[in-house]
Amino acid sequence: MRLFPLSQAQDLPVWRRPEALLMLMAFAMPVAFATWSALLNNFTKEAAGFDGSDIGWLHTVREIPGFLAIGVILVIVFVREQVLALTSLILLGIATALTAAFPNLGGLLMITLLSSIGFHYYETVNQSLQLQWLPKDRAPKMLGVLLSVGAAGTLLAYGAIVLTWRAFDLSYDIVYWIAGGFTAAVAAFALLAYPQFESPHPQTKEFVLRRRYWLYYVLQFMSGARRQIFIVFAGFMMVERYGLSVDQTTALFMVTMGVNMIIAPTVGRLVAQFGERRALIIEYGGLTVVFVLYAGLYVYDWGVWMACALFVANNVFFSLALAIKTYFQKIAAPGDIAPTAAVAFTINHIAAVFLPASLGYLWLVSPTAVFGIAACMALVSLGLSILVPRHPVDGQETILSRPLAAAE
Repeated sequence: MRLFPLSQAQDLPVWRRPEALLMLMAFAMPVAFATWSALLNNFTKEAAGFDGSDIGWLHTVREIPGFLAIGVILVIVFVREQVLALTSLILLGIATALTAAFPNLGGLLMITLLSSIGFHYYETVNQSLQLQWLPKDRAPKMLGVLLSVGAAGTLLAYGAIVLTWRAFDLSYDIVYWIAGGFTAAVAAFALLAYPQFESPHPQTKEFVLRRRYWLYYVLQFMSGARRQIFIVFAGFMMVERYGLSVDQTTALFMVTMGVNMIIAPTVGRLVAQFGERRALIIEYGGLTVVFVLYAGLYVYDWGVWMACALFVANNVFFSLALAIKTYFQKIAAPGDIAPTAAVAFTINHIAAVFLPASLGYLWLVSPTAVFGIAACMALVSLGLSILVPRHPVDGQETILSRPLAAAE
Protein backbone atom coordinates (compact mmCIF):
# COMPACT_ATOMS: atom_id res chain seq x y z
CA MET A 1 0.00 0.00 0.00
CA ARG A 2 1.50 3.34 -1.09
CA LEU A 3 1.55 6.06 1.56
CA PHE A 4 0.63 9.59 0.52
CA PRO A 5 2.76 12.32 2.18
CA LEU A 6 0.66 14.81 4.11
CA SER A 7 2.73 17.64 2.64
CA GLN A 8 1.41 16.79 -0.84
CA ALA A 9 -2.25 16.51 0.18
CA GLN A 10 -3.11 19.94 -1.25
CA ASP A 11 -2.46 18.51 -4.72
CA LEU A 12 -5.45 16.18 -4.30
CA PRO A 13 -9.06 17.09 -5.15
CA VAL A 14 -10.70 18.87 -2.23
CA TRP A 15 -12.94 15.92 -1.37
CA ARG A 16 -9.93 13.53 -1.04
CA ARG A 17 -7.82 15.69 1.28
CA PRO A 18 -7.22 14.82 4.96
CA GLU A 19 -9.54 17.59 6.18
CA ALA A 20 -12.32 16.18 4.01
CA LEU A 21 -11.80 12.70 5.43
CA LEU A 22 -11.94 14.09 8.98
CA MET A 23 -15.21 15.85 8.10
CA LEU A 24 -16.69 12.72 6.53
CA MET A 25 -15.87 10.64 9.61
CA ALA A 26 -17.14 13.43 11.88
CA PHE A 27 -20.47 13.35 10.00
CA ALA A 28 -20.85 9.57 9.76
CA MET A 29 -20.06 8.58 13.34
CA PRO A 30 -22.89 10.47 15.11
CA VAL A 31 -25.54 9.16 12.73
CA ALA A 32 -25.16 5.76 14.40
CA PHE A 33 -24.17 6.94 17.86
CA ALA A 34 -26.76 9.72 18.11
CA THR A 35 -29.53 7.38 16.99
CA TRP A 36 -28.43 4.81 19.56
CA SER A 37 -28.38 7.48 22.27
CA ALA A 38 -31.68 9.08 21.29
CA LEU A 39 -33.63 5.82 21.41
CA LEU A 40 -31.73 4.18 24.26
CA ASN A 41 -33.61 5.53 27.29
CA ASN A 42 -37.03 4.81 25.80
CA PHE A 43 -35.96 1.44 24.38
CA THR A 44 -34.47 0.24 27.65
CA LYS A 45 -37.48 1.46 29.63
CA GLU A 46 -40.17 0.11 27.28
CA ALA A 47 -38.58 -3.06 25.88
CA ALA A 48 -36.27 -4.13 28.69
CA GLY A 49 -37.89 -2.56 31.77
CA PHE A 50 -34.72 -0.82 32.98
CA ASP A 51 -34.52 1.18 36.20
CA GLY A 52 -31.78 3.61 37.30
CA SER A 53 -29.50 0.78 38.42
CA ASP A 54 -29.83 -1.10 35.12
CA ILE A 55 -29.05 1.96 33.02
CA GLY A 56 -26.06 2.63 35.26
CA TRP A 57 -24.69 -0.87 34.63
CA LEU A 58 -25.28 -0.52 30.88
CA HIS A 59 -23.22 2.65 30.76
CA THR A 60 -20.53 1.12 32.95
CA VAL A 61 -20.14 -1.71 30.44
CA ARG A 62 -20.23 0.82 27.61
CA GLU A 63 -17.26 2.64 29.10
CA ILE A 64 -15.03 -0.40 29.63
CA PRO A 65 -13.55 -0.16 26.08
CA GLY A 66 -12.86 3.51 26.75
CA PHE A 67 -10.93 2.55 29.85
CA LEU A 68 -9.03 0.00 27.75
CA ALA A 69 -8.34 2.48 24.93
CA ILE A 70 -4.68 2.25 25.84
CA GLY A 71 -4.76 -1.00 23.86
CA VAL A 72 -4.77 1.18 20.73
CA ILE A 73 -1.01 1.54 21.23
CA LEU A 74 -0.62 -2.20 20.64
CA VAL A 75 -2.98 -2.24 17.68
CA ILE A 76 -1.28 0.61 15.78
CA VAL A 77 1.94 -1.41 15.79
CA PHE A 78 0.24 -3.62 13.17
CA VAL A 79 -2.58 -1.43 11.80
CA ARG A 80 -2.28 2.16 10.56
CA GLU A 81 -4.30 4.69 12.54
CA GLN A 82 -6.38 5.73 9.53
CA VAL A 83 -7.36 2.10 8.83
CA LEU A 84 -8.12 1.47 12.50
CA ALA A 85 -10.38 4.54 12.69
CA LEU A 86 -12.46 3.43 9.72
CA THR A 87 -12.73 -0.25 10.69
CA SER A 88 -13.80 0.86 14.16
CA LEU A 89 -16.53 2.98 12.56
CA ILE A 90 -17.72 -0.07 10.61
CA LEU A 91 -17.94 -2.05 13.87
CA LEU A 92 -19.89 0.77 15.51
CA GLY A 93 -22.34 0.83 12.61
CA ILE A 94 -22.93 -2.93 12.56
CA ALA A 95 -23.38 -3.16 16.33
CA THR A 96 -25.82 -0.24 16.31
CA ALA A 97 -27.84 -1.94 13.57
CA LEU A 98 -28.22 -5.03 15.76
CA THR A 99 -29.15 -3.25 19.01
CA ALA A 100 -32.92 -3.82 18.92
CA ALA A 101 -32.42 -7.56 18.45
CA PHE A 102 -31.45 -7.83 22.14
CA PRO A 103 -34.29 -6.39 24.30
CA ASN A 104 -32.95 -7.66 27.63
CA LEU A 105 -30.20 -6.74 30.06
CA GLY A 106 -27.75 -9.48 29.07
CA GLY A 107 -28.17 -8.98 25.33
CA LEU A 108 -27.94 -5.20 25.56
CA LEU A 109 -24.77 -5.43 27.65
CA MET A 110 -23.17 -7.64 24.98
CA ILE A 111 -24.12 -5.57 21.91
CA THR A 112 -23.33 -2.33 23.76
CA LEU A 113 -19.85 -3.63 24.52
CA LEU A 114 -19.24 -4.30 20.81
CA SER A 115 -20.54 -0.92 19.67
CA SER A 116 -18.50 0.71 22.41
CA ILE A 117 -15.29 -0.92 21.19
CA GLY A 118 -15.95 0.58 17.78
CA PHE A 119 -16.86 3.99 19.18
CA HIS A 120 -14.00 4.36 21.64
CA TYR A 121 -11.27 3.04 19.37
CA TYR A 122 -12.53 5.36 16.64
CA GLU A 123 -12.59 8.35 19.00
CA THR A 124 -9.10 7.61 20.33
CA VAL A 125 -7.53 7.37 16.88
CA ASN A 126 -9.62 10.20 15.44
CA GLN A 127 -8.34 12.60 18.10
CA SER A 128 -4.80 11.56 17.29
CA LEU A 129 -5.31 12.06 13.54
CA GLN A 130 -6.87 15.49 14.09
CA LEU A 131 -3.87 16.72 16.06
CA GLN A 132 -1.40 15.21 13.58
CA TRP A 133 -3.12 16.37 10.40
CA LEU A 134 -4.22 19.87 11.44
CA PRO A 135 -1.56 22.63 11.73
CA LYS A 136 -1.38 24.28 15.16
CA ASP A 137 -2.35 27.72 13.89
CA ARG A 138 -5.56 26.39 12.29
CA ALA A 139 -6.40 23.59 14.73
CA PRO A 140 -8.86 25.46 17.02
CA LYS A 141 -10.88 26.78 14.06
CA MET A 142 -10.85 23.43 12.25
CA LEU A 143 -11.83 21.56 15.41
CA GLY A 144 -14.76 23.94 15.71
CA VAL A 145 -15.72 23.17 12.11
CA LEU A 146 -15.47 19.42 12.82
CA LEU A 147 -17.71 19.85 15.86
CA SER A 148 -20.21 21.65 13.65
CA VAL A 149 -20.07 18.87 11.03
CA GLY A 150 -20.59 16.27 13.75
CA ALA A 151 -23.52 18.26 15.07
CA ALA A 152 -24.97 18.30 11.55
CA GLY A 153 -24.77 14.49 11.39
CA THR A 154 -26.42 14.27 14.77
CA LEU A 155 -29.07 16.76 13.72
CA LEU A 156 -29.84 14.70 10.62
CA ALA A 157 -30.32 11.58 12.73
CA TYR A 158 -32.52 13.34 15.28
CA GLY A 159 -34.54 15.15 12.60
CA ALA A 160 -35.26 11.92 10.76
CA ILE A 161 -36.51 10.30 13.97
CA VAL A 162 -38.72 13.24 14.93
CA LEU A 163 -40.28 13.50 11.45
CA THR A 164 -40.80 9.79 10.80
CA TRP A 165 -41.21 8.00 14.16
CA ARG A 166 -44.94 8.61 14.57
CA ALA A 167 -45.74 9.41 10.94
CA PHE A 168 -44.64 5.96 9.75
CA ASP A 169 -45.08 4.11 13.06
CA LEU A 170 -41.45 3.03 12.99
CA SER A 171 -39.96 0.34 15.18
CA TYR A 172 -36.72 0.47 17.12
CA ASP A 173 -35.36 -2.30 14.92
CA ILE A 174 -35.86 -0.43 11.63
CA VAL A 175 -34.37 2.84 12.89
CA TYR A 176 -31.29 1.14 14.37
CA TRP A 177 -30.72 -0.80 11.14
CA ILE A 178 -30.91 2.32 8.93
CA ALA A 179 -28.65 4.46 11.13
CA GLY A 180 -26.07 1.76 11.79
CA GLY A 181 -26.03 0.67 8.17
CA PHE A 182 -25.43 4.24 6.99
CA THR A 183 -22.40 4.70 9.25
CA ALA A 184 -20.91 1.34 8.27
CA ALA A 185 -21.42 2.05 4.56
CA VAL A 186 -19.81 5.50 4.71
CA ALA A 187 -16.81 4.12 6.64
CA ALA A 188 -16.37 1.32 4.11
CA PHE A 189 -16.45 3.87 1.28
CA ALA A 190 -13.83 6.04 2.99
CA LEU A 191 -11.62 3.02 3.56
CA LEU A 192 -11.54 2.40 -0.19
CA ALA A 193 -11.73 5.93 -1.62
CA TYR A 194 -9.05 7.81 0.35
CA PRO A 195 -5.27 7.45 0.10
CA GLN A 196 -3.31 6.40 3.18
CA PHE A 197 -1.92 9.67 4.50
CA GLU A 198 1.56 9.65 6.02
CA SER A 199 2.03 12.10 8.89
CA PRO A 200 5.34 14.03 8.91
CA HIS A 201 6.17 12.88 12.45
CA PRO A 202 6.36 9.11 13.12
CA GLN A 203 4.37 8.21 16.24
CA THR A 204 5.85 6.47 19.26
CA LYS A 205 4.28 3.02 19.38
CA GLU A 206 4.73 2.37 23.07
CA PHE A 207 3.20 3.42 26.37
CA VAL A 208 3.84 7.13 27.04
CA LEU A 209 3.16 8.72 30.43
CA ARG A 210 5.14 11.90 30.95
CA ARG A 211 5.24 13.95 34.13
CA ARG A 212 5.08 17.23 32.23
CA TYR A 213 1.64 16.31 30.82
CA TRP A 214 0.17 15.89 34.32
CA LEU A 215 -2.32 18.75 34.05
CA TYR A 216 -3.62 17.44 30.74
CA TYR A 217 -4.14 14.01 32.32
CA VAL A 218 -6.01 15.44 35.31
CA LEU A 219 -8.23 17.62 33.12
CA GLN A 220 -9.05 14.54 31.04
CA PHE A 221 -9.95 12.55 34.16
CA MET A 222 -12.25 15.25 35.52
CA SER A 223 -13.84 15.81 32.11
CA GLY A 224 -14.63 12.11 31.74
CA ALA A 225 -16.13 11.81 35.21
CA ARG A 226 -18.27 14.90 34.85
CA ARG A 227 -19.45 14.04 31.34
CA GLN A 228 -20.53 10.56 32.41
CA ILE A 229 -22.92 11.91 34.99
CA PHE A 230 -24.55 14.09 32.35
CA ILE A 231 -24.68 11.42 29.62
CA VAL A 232 -26.11 8.74 31.90
CA PHE A 233 -28.53 10.64 34.08
CA ALA A 234 -29.57 13.90 32.38
CA GLY A 235 -31.30 12.10 29.49
CA PHE A 236 -32.68 9.36 31.73
CA MET A 237 -34.18 12.06 34.00
CA MET A 238 -36.11 13.51 31.06
CA VAL A 239 -37.81 10.14 30.51
CA GLU A 240 -38.18 8.98 34.11
CA ARG A 241 -39.20 12.27 35.75
CA TYR A 242 -40.92 14.15 32.93
CA GLY A 243 -42.17 11.26 30.79
CA LEU A 244 -40.79 12.45 27.44
CA SER A 245 -41.62 10.16 24.51
CA VAL A 246 -39.15 9.02 21.83
CA ASP A 247 -39.91 11.90 19.47
CA GLN A 248 -39.94 14.47 22.30
CA THR A 249 -36.59 13.25 23.65
CA THR A 250 -35.14 13.27 20.15
CA ALA A 251 -36.52 16.75 19.49
CA LEU A 252 -34.66 17.97 22.58
CA PHE A 253 -31.46 16.36 21.30
CA MET A 254 -32.11 17.90 17.88
CA VAL A 255 -32.46 21.41 19.27
CA THR A 256 -29.27 20.89 21.25
CA MET A 257 -27.32 19.78 18.19
CA GLY A 258 -28.77 22.59 16.09
CA VAL A 259 -27.45 25.10 18.60
CA ASN A 260 -24.06 23.36 18.69
CA MET A 261 -23.85 23.25 14.90
CA ILE A 262 -24.33 27.01 14.75
CA ILE A 263 -21.98 28.02 17.57
CA ALA A 264 -19.20 25.40 17.26
CA PRO A 265 -17.22 27.26 14.57
CA THR A 266 -17.50 30.41 16.69
CA VAL A 267 -16.26 28.48 19.71
CA GLY A 268 -13.23 27.36 17.71
CA ARG A 269 -12.46 30.93 16.66
CA LEU A 270 -12.85 32.19 20.24
CA VAL A 271 -10.45 29.57 21.56
CA ALA A 272 -7.94 30.58 18.87
CA GLN A 273 -8.36 34.25 19.75
CA PHE A 274 -8.55 34.20 23.55
CA GLY A 275 -6.62 31.03 24.39
CA GLU A 276 -7.27 27.72 26.08
CA ARG A 277 -7.16 28.98 29.66
CA ARG A 278 -10.01 31.45 29.28
CA ALA A 279 -12.07 28.93 27.33
CA LEU A 280 -11.70 26.28 30.02
CA ILE A 281 -12.48 28.74 32.83
CA ILE A 282 -15.71 29.71 31.05
CA GLU A 283 -16.61 26.06 30.42
CA TYR A 284 -16.10 24.86 33.98
CA GLY A 285 -17.66 27.93 35.58
CA GLY A 286 -20.74 27.50 33.41
CA LEU A 287 -20.98 23.76 34.08
CA THR A 288 -20.78 24.34 37.84
CA VAL A 289 -23.84 26.58 37.65
CA VAL A 290 -25.70 24.18 35.34
CA PHE A 291 -25.20 21.16 37.60
CA VAL A 292 -26.25 23.13 40.70
CA LEU A 293 -29.46 24.04 38.87
CA TYR A 294 -29.92 20.40 37.81
CA ALA A 295 -29.79 19.43 41.49
CA GLY A 296 -32.35 22.13 42.22
CA LEU A 297 -34.84 20.56 39.80
CA TYR A 298 -35.52 17.82 42.32
CA VAL A 299 -35.92 20.28 45.18
CA TYR A 300 -37.97 23.05 43.60
CA ASP A 301 -39.44 21.29 40.52
CA TRP A 302 -38.96 24.14 38.06
CA GLY A 303 -40.58 22.06 35.35
CA VAL A 304 -39.70 20.36 32.10
CA TRP A 305 -38.82 23.56 30.22
CA MET A 306 -36.15 24.45 32.76
CA ALA A 307 -34.76 20.91 32.50
CA CYS A 308 -34.64 21.23 28.70
CA ALA A 309 -32.89 24.62 28.90
CA LEU A 310 -30.25 23.18 31.23
CA PHE A 311 -29.75 20.22 28.88
CA VAL A 312 -29.03 22.55 25.96
CA ALA A 313 -26.79 24.83 28.04
CA ASN A 314 -24.78 21.85 29.29
CA ASN A 315 -23.97 20.76 25.75
CA VAL A 316 -23.01 24.30 24.74
CA PHE A 317 -20.46 24.49 27.54
CA PHE A 318 -19.16 21.02 26.65
CA SER A 319 -18.26 22.28 23.17
CA LEU A 320 -15.52 24.38 24.77
CA ALA A 321 -13.74 21.14 25.67
CA LEU A 322 -11.92 21.33 22.32
CA ALA A 323 -9.57 23.65 24.22
CA ILE A 324 -8.17 20.60 26.05
CA LYS A 325 -7.16 19.11 22.68
CA THR A 326 -5.43 22.24 21.43
CA TYR A 327 -3.76 22.75 24.81
CA PHE A 328 -2.20 19.32 24.49
CA GLN A 329 -1.28 19.88 20.84
CA LYS A 330 0.72 22.95 21.88
CA ILE A 331 2.65 21.28 24.72
CA ALA A 332 3.22 17.83 23.18
CA ALA A 333 6.23 16.45 21.37
CA PRO A 334 5.01 15.62 17.83
CA GLY A 335 5.73 11.90 18.21
CA ASP A 336 3.78 11.67 21.47
CA ILE A 337 0.36 12.52 20.03
CA ALA A 338 -0.89 9.00 19.15
CA PRO A 339 0.26 7.14 22.30
CA THR A 340 -0.76 10.00 24.59
CA ALA A 341 -4.19 10.18 22.96
CA ALA A 342 -4.65 6.51 23.89
CA VAL A 343 -3.40 7.04 27.44
CA ALA A 344 -5.53 10.15 27.87
CA PHE A 345 -8.62 8.37 26.58
CA THR A 346 -8.07 5.65 29.15
CA ILE A 347 -7.62 8.25 31.90
CA ASN A 348 -10.77 9.99 30.68
CA HIS A 349 -12.68 6.74 31.23
CA ILE A 350 -11.31 5.64 34.60
CA ALA A 351 -14.24 7.19 36.46
CA ALA A 352 -16.62 6.13 33.69
CA VAL A 353 -16.13 2.47 34.60
CA PHE A 354 -17.39 2.78 38.16
CA LEU A 355 -19.37 6.03 38.32
CA PRO A 356 -22.49 5.04 36.29
CA ALA A 357 -23.10 1.84 38.26
CA SER A 358 -22.32 3.30 41.69
CA LEU A 359 -24.22 6.52 41.10
CA GLY A 360 -27.07 4.46 39.67
CA TYR A 361 -27.68 3.16 43.18
CA LEU A 362 -27.37 6.67 44.61
CA TRP A 363 -29.86 7.84 41.97
CA LEU A 364 -32.49 5.51 43.43
CA VAL A 365 -32.13 7.37 46.74
CA SER A 366 -31.24 10.96 45.77
CA PRO A 367 -30.95 12.29 42.18
CA THR A 368 -30.09 15.66 43.72
CA ALA A 369 -26.93 14.20 45.25
CA VAL A 370 -25.84 12.82 41.86
CA PHE A 371 -25.97 16.24 40.24
CA GLY A 372 -24.40 17.80 43.34
CA ILE A 373 -21.37 15.54 42.87
CA ALA A 374 -21.15 16.67 39.24
CA ALA A 375 -21.20 20.33 40.35
CA CYS A 376 -18.31 19.66 42.75
CA MET A 377 -16.32 18.03 39.95
CA ALA A 378 -16.90 21.04 37.69
CA LEU A 379 -15.72 23.34 40.48
CA VAL A 380 -12.51 21.35 40.92
CA SER A 381 -11.95 21.52 37.14
CA LEU A 382 -12.39 25.28 37.32
CA GLY A 383 -9.55 25.47 39.82
CA LEU A 384 -7.33 23.30 37.63
CA SER A 385 -7.99 25.38 34.51
CA ILE A 386 -6.36 28.38 36.16
CA LEU A 387 -3.05 26.47 35.98
CA VAL A 388 -3.14 26.43 32.16
CA PRO A 389 -0.68 29.03 30.79
CA ARG A 390 -1.93 31.86 28.64
CA HIS A 391 0.43 30.67 25.89
CA PRO A 392 1.16 26.96 26.46
CA VAL A 393 4.14 25.46 24.64
CA ASP A 394 6.57 22.59 25.11
CA GLY A 395 8.37 23.44 28.37
CA GLN A 396 5.59 25.77 29.55
CA GLU A 397 2.88 23.20 30.31
CA THR A 398 1.50 24.93 33.44
CA ILE A 399 1.97 28.27 35.14
CA LEU A 400 3.98 26.39 37.78
CA SER A 401 6.49 24.83 35.39
CA ARG A 402 8.61 27.83 34.41
CA PRO A 403 10.16 30.99 35.87
CA LEU A 404 7.78 33.20 33.89
CA ALA A 405 4.80 31.79 35.75
CA ALA A 406 4.48 35.02 37.71
CA ALA A 407 3.80 36.86 34.49
CA GLU A 408 0.76 34.77 33.68
